[in-house]
Amino acid sequence: MNFLAHLYLSQNNTNIMIGNFIADHVRGNHFGHYPKEIQLGIILHREIDTFTDTHEIVRKSKRRLHERYRHYDGVIIDIFYDYFLAKNWANYSAIPLSIYANAINQLFEKKSSELPVKSQNFIKYMIDYNILYNYQFKEGIQKVLNGMNHRTKGKSQMNLALEDLNSLEKELEEDFTLFFKDLILFAKEKLNHLLHQ
Repeated sequence: MNFLAHLYLSQNNTNIMIGNFIADHVRGNHFGHYPKEIQLGIILHREIDTFTDTHEIVRKSKRRLHERYRHYDGVIIDIFYDYFLAKNWANYSAIPLSIYANAINQLFEKKSSELPVKSQNFIKYMIDYNILYNYQFKEGIQKVLNGMNHRTKGKSQMNLALEDLNSLEKELEEDFTLFFKDLILFAKEKLNHLLHQ
């Protein structure tokens, strides 16, 4: 899953959100210096990633893209799933996405200096382009895909993936909706276990 989903699955716990957000920028087990709940957020992020990568519905989504994108299929599905979450946000949260994204931006702007450099760089990008809010629009997704393609020096061809989203939107949205039900339950139980172990 991508950033919006990881934040959403943190159950509005600020420190869990921070850990969940920075997890991709933390190597191995080098996070013992963070407060306990931030550490748990990092662990939760990794558990969510493992659950996602091994889930049959996600594998089905990846297969829809694999021929064209090979090992980048998972990255694209993560982005597409955030698009479906943002697009259908009112089904999952009583807080409008504009208000939620603004609160997240303010939180991370305030905390940025305490976080890994890679996280700081992404926070600036996230706020400048209001990424979390703009995930609901295909123009926002295209911007993210263009950025990812640039990072792979054009090898991934991810800039073309909006064509696939347009042609497979119905099937991929059905995949997401079924999978996300399972993921919400998993993340809730996992976080509850982590907080009370």
